[in-house]
Formats: sequence, structure tokens, C-alpha cells
Amino acid sequence: MIAEYINTHQAEFWIMLGFAMLVAEISLGAITGILLFGGIGAIITGILMMTGILNETWETGLASSGICAAIAALLLWKPLQNLQNVDVPKKDNSSDLVGYEFVLQQDITLLSPGTTQYSGIEWKVEIYRDAGVDEIKAATRVVVCSVEVGRFKVKPV
Repeated sequence: MIAEYINTHQAEFWIMLGFAMLVAEISLGAITGILLFGGIGAIITGILMMTGILNETWETGLASSGICAAIAALLLWKPLQNLQNVDVPKKDNSSDLVGYEFVLQQDITLLSPGTTQYSGIEWKVEIYRDAGVDEIKAATRVVVCSVEVGRFKVKPV
């Protein structure tokens, strides 16, 4: 009885399947997009069948749903990807340690960082990208411009 009903109302079946796939995508948190684009393809197929553009057959439904899902994926992939990356926070290198001054114990270059002890921790010391120098000699007073995990970025005072 249910199979007969689905066979005679395929447009409604494809629309319901599409919405079920979208609900599953949202509720399960499946961020792969398979359910999203599959759901969009199924809904479009149901609408095309309902308007009489497509015949209500299983072969037509499966083919149309797959093609519509592929087209939706091609058209929406980049815009959806851009929406995900809109609010990526900028890296915040602010710290109470920014502005801390100390004297280098060894020479450092862009390719050869040094180390310093601070608060019982050995920190890697690197030249800050905007320092405008390629090398800082030992015994030079430097200021911390940026802090990363275990790393001071410094420039001469």
C-alpha cells in the first residue's frame, strides 16, 4: 500500500526525501555536504516532477536528483566555503609580554633564532618580521613585539 502510494506520488516523495536529507544534515552536523546537496537535488527533482517538466519514474527521479545535486554542488561550493571563512578571527599576538625589554645573550638572524630565559621558561627568540633588520648582535637591548607559544618576536630598542 505504501509502495503503491509512493509510486503514484513520486514528486511528493522526492520533495519529502530532500527535506529529510536537509534535516539530517543539520541535526547530525554532517558537514560533508553530501546530504545538503543531495537534499537540494531531491527537492528540485520533486518540483520538476510536480510541474510536469519531468516524468514521474524512478529512473528519471534518480538521474535528475543526481544531476541536480552535482549542479548545486558546483554552483554553491565556493560561496558556502567563503561563508565558513568569513569570521575567522585574526591572530592575536597581544600579551602582557609585548613591550618587555631584555638584553640578547647571543646573536640572532632571520634564519637562526636564539633563546632566552624568562619566568623559568626557555623562550625561542626570533626577529620580528617588521623589525627591518636581518641580524641582531648579542648584548643588544631588544623589545618583544609579538608573542607566540614559546616564542618571542623581537626588534632592537
